[in-house]
Amino acid sequence: MKKDSILKATHQGEININGLIISCAVLEDGTRVVSERSIADAIGASGSGAYWKKRRQGESVKPRYLYANFLDKYISKELSLKLSESVKYKAVNGSEAIGLEAEILPEICDVWVKANQKGAIPKSSINTAEKAYILLKGFATVGIIALIDEATGYQDIRVKNALQQILDKFVLEEAKRYEVTYPLELYKQWFRLNNWEWKPENAQKRPGVIGKWTNKYIYDRMAPGLLKELERKNPKNERGYREHKHFSFLTDEIGEPKLREFFGGLIALARASTSWNKYISLVERAYPSNGDQLKLFLDNED
Repeated sequence: MKKDSILKATHQGEININGLIISCAVLEDGTRVVSERSIADAIGASGSGAYWKKRRQGESVKPRYLYANFLDKYISKELSLKLSESVKYKAVNGSEAIGLEAEILPEICDVWVKANQKGAIPKSSINTAEKAYILLKGFATVGIIALIDEATGYQDIRVKNALQQILDKFVLEEAKRYEVTYPLELYKQWFRLNNWEWKPENAQKRPGVIGKWTNKYIYDRMAPGLLKELERKNPKNERGYREHKHFSFLTDEIGEPKLREFFGGLIALARASTSWNKYISLVERAYPSNGDQLKLFLDNED
């Protein structure tokens, strides 16, 4: 067994691919596993109770779903090692289960598919090979991790964790003592595009809508959930004012450089625009909404 201590499943569910059911779970350390017994049952290679007892006890027996000798040729050394590292865990209901890390399942199906392509599968096992192909085709369409997260409901936790990882990179616990000065050029361009006269006093006193645009077109697009986190750390007082500027909470390594990047990009787009509507169209295309950014983050994580 791979784990010395038995982990508990925090989320549990079933993957259904064209009627083939695989039990799956997410363990408390985030490991995604699939039930070994359900793998065997799904492809029609289930074993006796005595076999599964040996498997639970950690005896070195060939997995039932790859038990046939005609498959040996198609099982790599790497896969054999992975199969020897099965995971014993506690299901949500407290019962003990044996699983494999989820990424191994497509490799198991691939063994059957390759053997079938080479004509190594006897007629009595063709049905199993065909089921393995159905599963493998399903995994090719949607990744196994995504399937498990959806089946178990873990995607909500995954999104929450991903957001926290992003915010930890952008936001400090306390405001910095120094401040970043916003480039006046950005505000001058915003005034120009709205046909407003720019006056020297605008450097310090600007229309209230400027603050709303700053939040909407900068902080709300720099990173998913960033504006909400900044507002939480830097709330308004009873008079409706904030003690610090939002940028005082941005990290030196990630947050502040990203802010300066936005300054440069927004100024360049403004200079290239002849109207406010045209400008906003370019901004929304160049800097996607925070929901789209989160999707990119999750895709890169996989």
